[in-house]
Amino acid sequence: MTARIRAGRRTVEITHPDRVMFPAAGLTKLDLARHYDRVGPVMVPHVRDRPLALDTYPGGVTGGGYFLKQIPDHFPDWIARTTVRKRGGEVTHVLANDRATLVYLAGQNVVTLHVWPSRADRPDHPDRLIFDLDPSHDRFAEVRAAARALGDLLRDLGLTPFAMTTGSRGLHVVVPLRRREPFDTVRVFARAVAADLVAGDPKRLTIAQRKAERGSRIFVDVMRNSYAQHAVAAYSVRARPTAPVATPLRWEELGDRRLGPERWTIETIGERLAAAGDAWQGIGSHARALGPAIRTLGRA
Repeated sequence: MTARIRAGRRTVEITHPDRVMFPAAGLTKLDLARHYDRVGPVMVPHVRDRPLALDTYPGGVTGGGYFLKQIPDHFPDWIARTTVRKRGGEVTHVLANDRATLVYLAGQNVVTLHVWPSRADRPDHPDRLIFDLDPSHDRFAEVRAAARALGDLLRDLGLTPFAMTTGSRGLHVVVPLRRREPFDTVRVFARAVAADLVAGDPKRLTIAQRKAERGSRIFVDVMRNSYAQHAVAAYSVRARPTAPVATPLRWEELGDRRLGPERWTIETIGERLAAAGDAWQGIGSHARALGPAIRTLGRA
């Protein structure tokens, strides 16, 4: 049995469309493919030209999954790709540059797309700065508060923060950048910002890498700001029972007590987009050079 989805100029075939991918929610591979078709118009601008790591679950999310980086030989020629260096060689990643690619990947049992914070033409120079607020507990109000405090700090440095639920436990705070500094510079800056944030609330926040040292505190993770690292893409589905979706937020939504890390799912994201559109539309227009922020931080 197969199904077909018309995605832009292409018709994509979905094999085994009735395969249950999310047993708790009763959602199938066809439901997953339809999600990526639905969110494609708003998702593609956030993933275009970014190397992908693909979280793949051939037997559904309750079975074993694996990360896929090297594009398989059987992927069709119309799938965009880029070859980048890695330790000891090189690897060719998928680029999701159109809606049809998103649908095709779902048909290959890809549940979650993870994207680099840089683009394929300049992979060493990120255009996104990412802070991952990773809680050790379920008190999401504290995560929201930490994100708001981080946003205030970033604005004081002349940068524009954006927030996103990850569909897992925490929040991402993302800053668009002009591509002037390499990863090493961006990561050093991110660590300094994180240290300042933690210094303001050391009982609730930490930059400790080892879980045993974090206790119940929120980990302010900046390690995604490195070459070949990646973070969950906006509007990606997570491999969790309810099929939650990583959802870009309007900044003021961080003050909403109803906000949770799995607030939107495959079944509800369409209603949100129909009502309010993409909260990150035009994010690139807010990109700033990091140099002035580095100098401001150094004077603080």
